[in-house]
Amino acid sequence: MMRRASICLALLGAAVLGLPAAASAVPTVTFKAKVVPVPKNLKAKKGPSWPGTGNLLGKPAAVEGTFTIKGTEYPAASEGWTAGTLLNVGPPPLRRVEVYLPKGTKINAKPFKTCPQSKFENHLEPPCPKGSEASPPGEAGGKVFFGESEVQEKVLVQAYFTSRGLTFWIEGKSPASIEQYATGGIKGASGPFSKKLESNVPLISTVTGAPYAMAEQIKVTVGAVMKKGSKLISYGTVPTTCPKGGFPVRAELWFGGGESESGWQKVVKTSKTPCPKK
Repeated sequence: MMRRASICLALLGAAVLGLPAAASAVPTVTFKAKVVPVPKNLKAKKGPSWPGTGNLLGKPAAVEGTFTIKGTEYPAASEGWTAGTLLNVGPPPLRRVEVYLPKGTKINAKPFKTCPQSKFENHLEPPCPKGSEASPPGEAGGKVFFGESEVQEKVLVQAYFTSRGLTFWIEGKSPASIEQYATGGIKGASGPFSKKLESNVPLISTVTGAPYAMAEQIKVTVGAVMKKGSKLISYGTVPTTCPKGGFPVRAELWFGGGESESGWQKVVKTSKTPCPKK
C-alpha cells in the first residue's frame, strides 16, 4: 500500500509540475524551406538554372527543403536492446515526411514523362527515361549499423515522376550499399496551404539484427521544367500573391522503428519563405 501511494504521489507531482510521467521525448527537428530557380540539368548537382524561374510571383520554381534531426530515443529497450548493448544513440528511423505548400501554389505533372515503378524495384536497371526526373540530386546523411557498430553514411536522394505521383530514389555506396525508394506524391491541403508533398520512407537495414538506419540531415529540392518551343512548362508554379510576412510552409515528420503507425512519433515544424522582391 505504501509503495502504491508513493507511485500515485509521484504521478500527481509530475502532473502538477507539467512534467511527463513517462518517457515521451521526441526528436528535435529544424526545418528551412526556400523557393529556388529550377536547374536546367536535373542529373547534375550543380549547373545553370532556367531564366525567369525562382522566387517570382506566378513563375516556375522549385522548393528546397533542409532538415536537421537530433535525438537519443533509438535504439531502445523496446526494440530488444538491453543495458550493456548499443542503446539510445540517435533519433528513431524517419518514416514519413509531409511538406505543406502555400495557398495558390500550382502543380502540374501531366506533361512530364513517368518512370515505371518496376525500375525502382529492379534498382533502376535499366535507368528511368530521360525527362522523368522531378528533382536534381539531393542528399541525406545519418547513421547505419553493423551489429552494435555505428557509422556515418551519406546517400543520394532524387525524385522521379511515376504513375503513383513521385518516387524518391535513395542510394548509398559506402560504408553500406543502399538501394531503396520512398513513394509519395502531391495531395490537396486546406487553410493557408493548397498542396501537400508526401513521402513514405522505408525502413533501411544493413545486416540482420542491427538497428535500422537513422536520418540526421536531409537536403532535397523538388521541381522540374520542360521547354516546348519558347514556352516553359513547370511542375510547380509560385502563387500570384504573397501574404504579409512571406509564404507559409509546414513540415510534418513521423519517426518510428516499428511497422505500426500507432507507435510512431510526430514532429511538426513551420517555416516562412520571403515574398519575392518587386
